[in-house]
Amino acid sequence: KAEAGRIRFNGQTVEPGARSLRAELGVVFQKPSLDPNLTCLENLRMACRLNGVRGKTAEERVTSLLAFADLADRAGDVVKTLSGGMKRRLELARGLVHQPRLLIMDEPTTGLDEASFHRTWQRLQALRAEAGLSILLSTHRPEEAARCDRLALIADGRVVACDTPAALQAAVSGDVITVFGDDPDGLVEALHSRFAVEPRRVDGGVRFRCDAGHTLIPRVVEAFPAGRLRAIHLKQPSLADVFLKLTGQTLEDEDAA
Repeated sequence: KAEAGRIRFNGQTVEPGARSLRAELGVVFQKPSLDPNLTCLENLRMACRLNGVRGKTAEERVTSLLAFADLADRAGDVVKTLSGGMKRRLELARGLVHQPRLLIMDEPTTGLDEASFHRTWQRLQALRAEAGLSILLSTHRPEEAARCDRLALIADGRVVACDTPAALQAAVSGDVITVFGDDPDGLVEALHSRFAVEPRRVDGGVRFRCDAGHTLIPRVVEAFPAGRLRAIHLKQPSLADVFLKLTGQTLEDEDAA
């Protein structure tokens, strides 16, 4: 039972679990939910039957979705023999068998390599344009979040910001500098005391925001003895930096929690 809030779909308020709502939803779960002892083809056929897709329409839909998932040549393979990425693509295909208007996905591209990630999103974007598909997803991948029209940042079960990706990035001003060295903890202390910045250990280095980063980098290099710094990077704020700024956590921290 819902504790608070309401659901509005297609301009109307609906009750959780309403049959009219379920018929319009496709769901891709974070944890595997395929039958491991059935083939790819059998899993999709079963999904068609469960969603009321029958006959020639079902066979055409299955053939199309196997191609969508790059699994046409693996249609007869038992699911438990597939790689994690293949299973993930099949899960996504299964969520589309009844051509839903809204696709809900929980960490949809976990386990996909970069090539599969980009192909999957190209096809999802095509479905959005051609069939009017709406997508609601959760993700820890900044490059995936950047593809959304609207983005809510959630930490510890609380929405801390909600806007377009571009607007969220614009709200975090300045440059992002990441410094790598053999003593990250020492770098955190030294950078804070010498340059009045708020560094944080991230991705094996030390990261902080500042204005006019291109003028600060030479000063940072000069401030440390030769050999203490291995590398120093400058970039514009990303969505990962926005999340860090607004929550005090990295996306890796939130994923581990």
